[in-house]
Amino acid sequence: MPEADTEGARYQADVAQAAPGFFLKGSHQLDWGMTNRLARVFSPQSGRTVMLAVDHGYFQGPTTGLERIDLSIVPLLPYCDALFCTRGILRSVIPAWAQRPMVLSASGGPSILKELSDEQIAMDMEDAVRLNAAGVGIQVFIGGEYETRSIHNMTKLIDAGLRVGMPVMGVTAVGTNMVRDARYFRLACRIIAELGAQYVKTYYVEDGFETVTSSCPVPIVMAGGKKLPELEALTMAHNAVQQGAAGVDMGRNIFQSDAPKAMIQAVHAVVHQNMLPKQALDLFETLKRQG
Repeated sequence: MPEADTEGARYQADVAQAAPGFFLKGSHQLDWGMTNRLARVFSPQSGRTVMLAVDHGYFQGPTTGLERIDLSIVPLLPYCDALFCTRGILRSVIPAWAQRPMVLSASGGPSILKELSDEQIAMDMEDAVRLNAAGVGIQVFIGGEYETRSIHNMTKLIDAGLRVGMPVMGVTAVGTNMVRDARYFRLACRIIAELGAQYVKTYYVEDGFETVTSSCPVPIVMAGGKKLPELEALTMAHNAVQQGAAGVDMGRNIFQSDAPKAMIQAVHAVVHQNMLPKQALDLFETLKRQG
């Protein structure tokens, strides 16, 4: 039996133990495992993230730019803070040596040929743990035909996540006929947060986006949406983080760019370094020329 060490004497009873708050708003009372996973997705230095969204195929098939994820997306992994993908893509394409955290899409059901809000939970939380995920995301169709079902999908996923320390990102899914304004997104984001999601993914609106972020008690990441010219996309990302977003979850504005590797680095500079859009565009053009 090994000899016991002598009892320690450096108790420093006059120094209270620090109880530091967590750097993400609304997250300071979460369990250690959950905050550790959040700290993998969001940078503790900037408090922000550049997520790369490539989950489009689960409802619309081989999207432009995602025909060969092994060729178009895997080379971008070193430049993102987290990858938002499906478990099928993770297992079949993403190398196990990839060190970036993975956030897994847990939605599923209809394709673009049907009513998109008619979704179900499409992944067991146990599998997310098995895959060492840093979080899961699920679509919530506030105002959609199957609104109540999508909310219940999310709350069931949140309950499962709380049992294992897995953060859930609620995604404000907007139908083609729905108004995209600050009033709608304030409603949708607040409902998602009130029902327990640890962070929210939503779209940017030019008028009143700061009211969306300020009225949501958990972090918001901006969805990239449709493909825009590079300067417009960089400006949108800049405005979003300056107005309270904790980063972006961009897809088409990166992988459909003429120079995806240059674009994701420019977005990274905007989000984490507060680079101005025109400076970021210059960075994009420089990196594009370098190949």
